[in-house]
Amino acid sequence: MPWTAPTVTRPSGSLVADERTMLRELLQWHRETLLHKCAGLTGEQLATRSVPPSGLSLLGLLRHLRKVERIWLRTRVAGEAVEPLHGFGTGREDDFDELDPTQAQAEYEALLEEWRLADAAVEGLGLDETFEGPHGPFSLRFVHLHLIGEYARHNGHADLVRERVDGVTGG
Repeated sequence: MPWTAPTVTRPSGSLVADERTMLRELLQWHRETLLHKCAGLTGEQLATRSVPPSGLSLLGLLRHLRKVERIWLRTRVAGEAVEPLHGFGTGREDDFDELDPTQAQAEYEALLEEWRLADAAVEGLGLDETFEGPHGPFSLRFVHLHLIGEYARHNGHADLVRERVDGVTGG
């Protein structure tokens, strides 16, 4: 029996918490929303592309968002010397182009591990702390807002890809 992406329960989060808590909880909600869009699908289904000429797939989105989290939280904020993922810095988009449906479970689990490592890398840092980036200084607050926007945009893409795969919409 082929592996299928597990069902997830998205956290509800507080509507009155302090800013840091709200940003972290909203980011986690968007992370879990992406997994929710993948729930119940096999590796083959996760690798199904939307419509030509687009290369979007749910598996590609899992890989892409792992790369984005690594770049922003572990490399740029925490300064960790970690290997770039999926062609980052080469001008290629291997996160969408180099898909292997037989590796879907490993890619899924790698994203979960990246979240854990990324959260640990910024634990204890203040939202107002600044870091030097390719376009100048930025704050941890900016990174949280950027990641929330990145997930929100791609979760919209995931809705459309999921509908193409098996007709499931919403949520």
